[in-house]
Formats: sequence, structure tokens, C-alpha cells
Amino acid sequence: MRALVTGANGFLGTWLTRRLVDRGDEVQVLLRSSADEWGLSKLPIQRFQGDVTDPASVAPAAKGVEVVFHLAGIRRAPSKELFEKVNAEGTRHVCDAAVAGGARRVLLCGSLAASGPSVPERPKLESDPYAPFEAYGESKASSERIAFSYRDRLEVVSARPSRIVGPGDRENLTFFKLVKKGFKLVVGGKARPLSMVDVEDVVDALLLMADRQEAAGEAFFVSSAETTTLEGLQDEVGRQLGVRPRRMLVPGPILYGLFSAADAVSRLTGKHLPVNRKLARQLLAPAWTCSIEKARRALGYAPKVTLAESIRRSLVWYRENGWL
Repeated sequence: MRALVTGANGFLGTWLTRRLVDRGDEVQVLLRSSADEWGLSKLPIQRFQGDVTDPASVAPAAKGVEVVFHLAGIRRAPSKELFEKVNAEGTRHVCDAAVAGGARRVLLCGSLAASGPSVPERPKLESDPYAPFEAYGESKASSERIAFSYRDRLEVVSARPSRIVGPGDRENLTFFKLVKKGFKLVVGGKARPLSMVDVEDVVDALLLMADRQEAAGEAFFVSSAETTTLEGLQDEVGRQLGVRPRRMLVPGPILYGLFSAADAVSRLTGKHLPVNRKLARQLLAPAWTCSIEKARRALGYAPKVTLAESIRRSLVWYRENGWL
């Protein structure tokens, strides 16, 4: 397969690009001029410089490929407009380039955030309507709507991963660091169920969606077979570090206020901090769970990595790379 990967230098993109190369696929990547290629430097891939917000720069990268893995996007932004510009309109530019370049399939990496939070008693299903409740999720829902509007010209598939963890992950690093310092964040109220997934299981799912004809025109949640909570995640980190973290109970309104203040600092400094209003709203939601039965049934998806093993591998990587 000849494939294009946008966002190839990101956490998930690096793992996917390596796997494609390992299995003998011909890989092209679209990278911004400022991209850090630490995970791609030695790979035999064809590099194109560009940005999904610039249609003219995307077109050359998409020429002649069979499958486009569209992973490029942003998770932190100071405004709703920037989320929409990159995550939603960027998807339109990628789909236009895929059509013009003769691609057969576009595989969008969406997000559980597009569906919005679940309730503790019932995980989200693909048949549920979009119900995002913050700007990032709204942009991912828009991205998916745009991608599926091209289904008369492309085979469109959307993967909707839950919260991803694994070696190289930055999104959960804050909680690992907190536990190492002897604390765990406990948000006031009832326990909130949480679906998570190892990065390698997400790559497995993406490859199934790229290869299987049954995937065309469909969206699939991608997650582990396990469900945890934020406290459970931190407890497992503590167990593997040999630390018994003390509970740091933070009422919801205070958490939201503190993380909103971090947003203000980000806007003033131009540096996006790891905590923000978006994360606060996610942590305060009643649950973030999804069912993987559709992916099991239609694609044979079977997650292999337990949460405990994913945390162990993350800890090893963080230490080896000086992140923890």
C-alpha cells in the first residue's frame, strides 16, 4: 500500500508510520516546517513540507497514494476558531487533495470527544448522535461530518479513539508526574468511568480500517477492553512506581477555576500549558466510555495491551527519555 500520513510526527502518527514502514508499505508524510521529527529521523519515508490549513501544500503529498491517514490536528488552542480552522477545515483540504490525487480511501482519526461524554450506566455507541460539549469536541465532530460528505468520491472511515496512553504520550504525563511527587488528583463527586486505550492497539485498529472493505463509510470507537477511572489510572501509576500517593481532593468549581486560569496564562505567553479549561470540563464529565463491539464484530478488532502494561511501558519510556 502507498499511504500518506498527516500528523506523522505526533504521538500516534509516529507509531503508525513506524508500523507501516515495518510491514513494507510505501509511506509519504506531510510535516510542518517546524515539526520535530525525533521519531521519524531514520525511517525510509518520503517527506513533504506543508500544513493542512494550506491546501496548496497538501496536494503534492497526496498525489498517487491509495490511502490517506489523516491524523494532523490540534488538541489545545486559545479559541474555537483555531480548532475549527485546523481540525475541521484542515480535513476538508485533505479530502480535496485525496480526491485530486486519486486516493481510494481517507481514514480520519477522530475522537470520542466528538460524541461527547457518556453516562456511567451506558457507554457511547457509534449510532448515538454527536453531542460534543467543548470546542475541541465540536471541531472533531465537524471534521467527521466534512470527511463523510466526501463518501461519494472516497471510501471514508473514521476512527474514534478514547483517551490514548503509551510510550511518548504527553497528554497523560501530568498525572504521572503528580503521582511521582506523591499526590493523586481526585475530583469531587462520584467516580467517573473512563475508557482508555494503548497506542499500539489504536495502530492495530487503524490498519484494520485501512485494509478491510467492510470499514468503508463507517465510524468505529477504538478503546481497551477495560474501563478505569482517573483515580484508577493514578493508583496504577503509583503501584508501579512503588508510591502510595496522597489524595488531593479538588472540588469541581475550584478545578475549573484553576484550569481556566491556566488558559489565561497560555493566551498571554503563547505557550499551551498541559492543563486547561478543556481538560477541566473533560475531568468533570460524568463518564467517558465507549463500546468497541462494532469494531470487534465488523473488523475483528481485539485490543491486546492491558492498562497496567501500557502504564509500565510508558513509565519505562518516560524515564529513558528524561520526561519523568
